[in-house]
Amino acid sequence: MAIRNVARLGSPVLRQRAREIPVDEIASPEIQRLIDDLFETMHEYDGVGLAAPQVYESIRLLVTADLPDPDDEDQLLAPSRVLINPEIIFLTQEETARWEGCLSVPDLRGLVSRPHKIQVTAFDRQGKRIEFEAEGFPATVIQHEYDHLDGTVFLDRMSDLKSLSFLREFERYIAGAADEDE
Repeated sequence: MAIRNVARLGSPVLRQRAREIPVDEIASPEIQRLIDDLFETMHEYDGVGLAAPQVYESIRLLVTADLPDPDDEDQLLAPSRVLINPEIIFLTQEETARWEGCLSVPDLRGLVSRPHKIQVTAFDRQGKRIEFEAEGFPATVIQHEYDHLDGTVFLDRMSDLKSLSFLREFERYIAGAADEDE
C-alpha cells in the first residue's frame, strides 16, 4: 500500500470522464493495489471518500470511509465501500444542502445541494454486483466522489459561490457559529 499524490484542480485528469474497468480486471493485482492505495491516501488526508481520478488514474473506481453518525459516534451511517463502475439513480427530488470540501480543491468549502436519497449499483472489490440505497450524508459523499468519475468537482455544483470559504474561515465563522447555536 502507498499514499498517492492527489491531483489538484487544474490537472486535466480531474476534468475528463473516466473509463470503465472491465469486470475481469477487477481481481488484478493492479486494481487491488489501487484500491488499497485509495483507502490509505484517503485516511492520510482525513478524507471521507476518494475517486481514482484524484490519484491520476482515470478509471471508474471510488472508495468511501466508514461514516459515523454525528449524533452517536458509536453508530455507523454507512460502512466503508469500494464502488467500481457505479451507477446512480436519484430516488427523490428532495435535495439537502451540505458543506463540501475536496482533497483536489484543498482548503476550500462550499455549500452544495444534492438529492437526499439515491440508489447505487456497482461492482465491489471482489467483482460482485451490489445494489443499495443511501441517504443523507452517505448519499452526499457517494455523489461527490461519483462526480469525479465524470470530470466534475463540487465547485461546479454550487448554485451560489457566495458560500465559498477557505477552510480556516469556515471553521472560524461558519462551523464555529453552528456549534454555538447548539
